[in-house]
Amino acid sequence: MTEIAVLTPDPADLSYASHWPGVLARLEAALEGAGVRLVPLPWTEQIADASRLTGFPLVLPVVVWGYHRDHGRWLEACAAWTAAGAPLANPASVLAWNSDKTYLRRLGERGVPIPETLWLDRPSTEEVAAAAARFGEIVVKPVVSGGAWRTQRLKAGEPVADLPDAPAMVQPFLPAIEGEGELSLLHFGGRFSHAVRKTAAPGDFRIQVQFGGRYDPEPAPPAAALEVAAAALAAVEEPLLYARVDLVRDPAGQYRLMELELIEPDFYLSCDPRAGAGFAEAVRDRLG
Repeated sequence: MTEIAVLTPDPADLSYASHWPGVLARLEAALEGAGVRLVPLPWTEQIADASRLTGFPLVLPVVVWGYHRDHGRWLEACAAWTAAGAPLANPASVLAWNSDKTYLRRLGERGVPIPETLWLDRPSTEEVAAAAARFGEIVVKPVVSGGAWRTQRLKAGEPVADLPDAPAMVQPFLPAIEGEGELSLLHFGGRFSHAVRKTAAPGDFRIQVQFGGRYDPEPAPPAAALEVAAAALAAVEEPLLYARVDLVRDPAGQYRLMELELIEPDFYLSCDPRAGAGFAEAVRDRLG
């Protein structure tokens, strides 16, 4: 068996302790048939000395949940792993820039369709209220976030409170999220693997399972969605072992990129007809 490392949450952060081992087990099951064994290592213990990572042929940073709440240390870690030459599955440079959602602005400038977005250094009540009045309904979230953390939905005229005391983004609310939901397209080794339809619980807009969201296989994703995903991936210059492309349709029916998740995406292997075989093949190809 070839041993590779998988980076896991900070042991001091107990908010994910009951959930991430199950995700790790699904990854282990997918890789077992490929002769690969995962060695879990907390990402926070590989910063001051990253030499342990260099002893592996490959490092998967796919369970680093919670990094967005410790972003300064996350950037320090990415710099340390770059300096050490650690063989990250997606390069440490990607792990750094993909942790700040302003990357969406850069992808938009390269022609990838994203929702209209206001980028605010420190969102004020007046700015957010004006955006809600302009769009009718908005979503506000920090540019460093994850799992709908500190994300809120506001309608025009509603009181504005609890804004992020940090750079934030404001987007018009896309009604499709309450109907058909969000479409996620998984890619391994540059190849499309499978698609998942994520829908929110009635009365909510957050599609994550912790808020009652539901994930279902999407056997035949529309060609238009695949085209947007391809454009998003083509805009990334670094080599990627894995990627998840999250799309929502706007009122005109155009797919818009909501997230290009390149750090710790859920692969939704329970919705994968091949049960992660494509992921295992990409890992084996990277290992050579």
